[in-house]
Amino acid sequence: MTTRPQPERRSIYRTGEGRDTVARWCRERLAAWPLEHRHQQFTIDGAGTHVVAAGRGDRTVVVVLGTNTCVAAQYPLIAALSRRGRVVAVDLPGQPGLSSGDRPPAADRLTWYGRWLEQVIDAATHGPVTVLGHSLGAAVALACPAGRVEHQVLVSPAGLVSLRVTPGVALAAAGWVIRRSDSGSLRLLRRMHAPGNRPRAELVEWLTLVARHVRSSTDPGPLPAPARRVRRTVAVGARDVFLPPRRLRPQVRRALGAELRVVHGAGHFVTDERPDEIAALAHG
Repeated sequence: MTTRPQPERRSIYRTGEGRDTVARWCRERLAAWPLEHRHQQFTIDGAGTHVVAAGRGDRTVVVVLGTNTCVAAQYPLIAALSRRGRVVAVDLPGQPGLSSGDRPPAADRLTWYGRWLEQVIDAATHGPVTVLGHSLGAAVALACPAGRVEHQVLVSPAGLVSLRVTPGVALAAAGWVIRRSDSGSLRLLRRMHAPGNRPRAELVEWLTLVARHVRSSTDPGPLPAPARRVRRTVAVGARDVFLPPRRLRPQVRRALGAELRVVHGAGHFVTDERPDEIAALAHG
């Protein structure tokens, strides 16, 4: 892959030991998956990039996840997609996981991510591609100019409207950062799920690791105009605390010319709460 000189970048990890702890957790979870899968490691624009591939088929669904999320913690979604075809899931550089822990350049960060994703697609896939992006991952998908992308599935897309942060969410987030415990992680995740949906224990454990070892990233900046016209499916959980459908719907129509699909019984973590429904959208 091509590389270019990079400005000095700051690691997201508080310590080298913390980085190793996160990486070990990811490798152990991936090794325990009851799903045949393959690993690849690339260096793209100076950033180490970890990819997991599973399933088979002529079309590939490339999964780009959101803030503070990693592939190893997303087994339900990857398994649901692999039952329908080939899936390539990638850890974002500058987010916790098995890709580089160095933050991408602050200036035009989403533009950088868009170029990065284009190169991931060229390196790790063949034939037609659907990109499935969740939250920050959806903003990265919109910034990607890759010509082989025929369909974008944008789930709880960041960047179109500002996130709503209620007092309850702010309090839960503060408790998560301060306590760095499973109880704080569970409380925050409950806010991110629809009422009645209990977060998986694995997600709770993962978010506690992030609180202890990672300097959580901030908003990557304003979303640039979509790189190209392409078929788009946009979805959000009916109980998404950050992006309520009533706020998101007008901007989805205005900016993307698409109708918003609402997934009932789900919140911001709709990819984990309703993985089969999201997989069906990617193969629709």
